[in-house]
Amino acid sequence: MAFSSKACRCLVLMSFALLPLSMAMDSIGSYCSGNSLAGNSKAVASINSVLTDLVAKGSTGGGFATSSAGKANNVIYGLAQCRGDVSTSDCQACLASAANQILTSCNYQSDSRIWYDYCFMRFENENFIGQTDTDAGVILVNVQAMDNGKAFQKAVGKVMGKATSQASQAGSGGLGRTKDQYTPFINIYGLAQCTQDLSPLACAQCLSTAVSRFGQYCGAQQGCQINYSSCRVRYEIYPFYFPLATSARSATTDMTKYTKIVVHR
Repeated sequence: MAFSSKACRCLVLMSFALLPLSMAMDSIGSYCSGNSLAGNSKAVASINSVLTDLVAKGSTGGGFATSSAGKANNVIYGLAQCRGDVSTSDCQACLASAANQILTSCNYQSDSRIWYDYCFMRFENENFIGQTDTDAGVILVNVQAMDNGKAFQKAVGKVMGKATSQASQAGSGGLGRTKDQYTPFINIYGLAQCTQDLSPLACAQCLSTAVSRFGQYCGAQQGCQINYSSCRVRYEIYPFYFPLATSARSATTDMTKYTKIVVHR
């Protein structure tokens, strides 16, 4: 059984290895829980089928896909979503990296999730599609704090209020982006996104939960992002979403400047 699961995993890795190495991406965090299914050849086959399907559908279906495979006790459910502002090629590259790395990081555990700057992917042996999930997540907090913390936090709240309102509107695709001037020399950029299996009301509730935890985790730091399985919220004092300003240094997170917190209930 062990040989079989490794062989199937190699096939999955090879199927995504055709992307240029320059397009490889790094995960910002993962969450692995539940029982190991690596010794169950039927479950492994279902997982590999779901991952392949998510990459194919998500790359061509507007950056969002759900999938399921298997029968009886070996049914696996999966979901993948790219950030709504990224290009098709960046989305495809991110999903391919996620499908590879989720197996490396979680080794076929029954509840596996992985986050990137540009995408999110998960699979589980229970049907979670359409359910709001803020139980597990990855939080990144910039190590540098702003002066006049109360004023900055108030300004962040205003920015994120606009972004979450956009994201929870019908027809938005679950994405909101906004920018406000904080000082003559500093702008605050905010992004909010929900997975597209959520209703507008469920999206608003998920984003409200995420933003409500800024005070607990983010304080008055220069940047912070809370990534749950059903939604994500982020603010920075530099451009990080597309289209990028010409002065932007990068759209990906410099992990050396952030503290990572993995949360779960």
